[in-house]
Amino acid sequence: MYQKFFGIHKKPFSIAPDPTFLYMSDGHREALAHLRYGLENDGGFVLLTGEVGAGKTTVCRCLLEQIPEDTNVAFILNPKLSPIELLATICDELAIATPDFARIKELIDAINGYLLAAHSEGRHTVLIIDEAQNLSVEVLEQIRLLTNLETSEQKLLQIIMLGQPELQEKLAGNELKQLAQRISARFHLGPLSARETTAYVHHRLAIAGMAPQIFSQGSLKKLYYFSGGIPRLINIICDRALLGAYAKGLHTVSNAVMAVAGGEVFGGKLRRESLRYISPWLVAGVTILVCGIVVALLNWSSPVVKPAGTVKKMPAVSSPVSTMEKGAGNAAATSKMPVKWPAGVEAAKSDNLAMQTLLGIWGLEGFASDKEWGCQYAENNGLRCLVGQSGLAALLRLNRPAILKMRNKDGQNFSVVLVAESGGRLKLRHGDKVINVVSADLATHWSGSYVLFWRPPIAYSESIRPGHKGRDVDWLAEQLALVAGEEYNARSEPATFNDSMVRKIKKIQFDHDFIPDGIVGKETIILLNTLTGAKVPYLRKIGA
Repeated sequence: MYQKFFGIHKKPFSIAPDPTFLYMSDGHREALAHLRYGLENDGGFVLLTGEVGAGKTTVCRCLLEQIPEDTNVAFILNPKLSPIELLATICDELAIATPDFARIKELIDAINGYLLAAHSEGRHTVLIIDEAQNLSVEVLEQIRLLTNLETSEQKLLQIIMLGQPELQEKLAGNELKQLAQRISARFHLGPLSARETTAYVHHRLAIAGMAPQIFSQGSLKKLYYFSGGIPRLINIICDRALLGAYAKGLHTVSNAVMAVAGGEVFGGKLRRESLRYISPWLVAGVTILVCGIVVALLNWSSPVVKPAGTVKKMPAVSSPVSTMEKGAGNAAATSKMPVKWPAGVEAAKSDNLAMQTLLGIWGLEGFASDKEWGCQYAENNGLRCLVGQSGLAALLRLNRPAILKMRNKDGQNFSVVLVAESGGRLKLRHGDKVINVVSADLATHWSGSYVLFWRPPIAYSESIRPGHKGRDVDWLAEQLALVAGEEYNARSEPATFNDSMVRKIKKIQFDHDFIPDGIVGKETIILLNTLTGAKVPYLRKIGA
């Protein structure tokens, strides 16, 4: 209804799961990492819990997209079943033939035969159960018994359960103690923080082609109060707020419009219904708010971003960034205002200026934008280009200077270069100016899109995967030795990416908050370069 009024073709806050609008917060990424880590272990259960609308389905969808092709998946959406109905549903999902009116033993035998056949073909089988809090104790016990299906080396069935917090309470009971002991990975997905809520809204607006200033800062604070950071509630309330703005002929969602939208969504039970989604510390904050300390709560400072872990005894490496920033003098100042493109400089030129700056950080000069794209220029000089979309914490884990796509309060797009980070403060270059900002300033106008460079090993193609052999695997073996502080002994025969190396890679990935998939792709190579002290530009000096 309001799309034409705001000049867009798709609603930015539909509750339908549209992958175009996918936003992965740090919590969602961590949840995904735990699920992936659990899947790679030897059987057992993986547990993901969270409030209604917290994004469990989003994480599960991402997991399904990354599951290897040699994996068979059974997905159960309605777990209100009896034990025999559950087994029959599993057989239906996996296309296992069973006799009519089969008994429990016949169904289990059929499933066991299927799992053994899949194992002999080198295939894995995963059972995913959504809304698992609705499972009865009897059915949960039957599920536990399914994990007894195994060979002498490994279990044949991996089980993932998604559910609301009540599932954890149910598993804590004495009758399910044996099942709880078999959970190899578990994670509780909490709500978005106030900062992440703003970033979430801005991300969806940017995808829809709308300026972030459509929502006033005050309305976003009200949104967080109403929604408690629950993505589904954010979508519902924002959609209603845009409809309300349209009805009033307004191109901005004000505090008043957001308050009305929240009231319409929750009806007369606004406060009680919204507070059930808010964590205890926020409930306490609301109590303080009633007492009059509203300013302290609403100006809650964003947490300091924890830098990615590094290996001890790592040699200090000077970053070209620090050299470039010397002599900046008074050009750098701590900003308390949103990042702005310098007056007098055409924003249209910012992309080329940012690319020239980033190439200069890597020691590459002579880039002419009218002849070739910056990424192509970098690749012609031995680098690779990574174009991505993420949150700030995920970008900082890569620890590389990056071009960031920004939008100012007037809806004007421009690019800046993130050149350094220290203690949650970020140093940016835009045009010929340098400015220091805090992460909250950046999040207000950053779309989440970035471009950075990285250095690949010799003979690298797209990724290094288990079973590969050759010069890229020789390089990998050397990097793993350096990370472990061991002496590397080159072999006469090419190394093979074997199970031992896979386990080491997964541990490194998991220890540094990367998805532990055991595949050495772009981000993992960037991480290895950091851990081994490669002479490349960093946002933070190694060991800092």
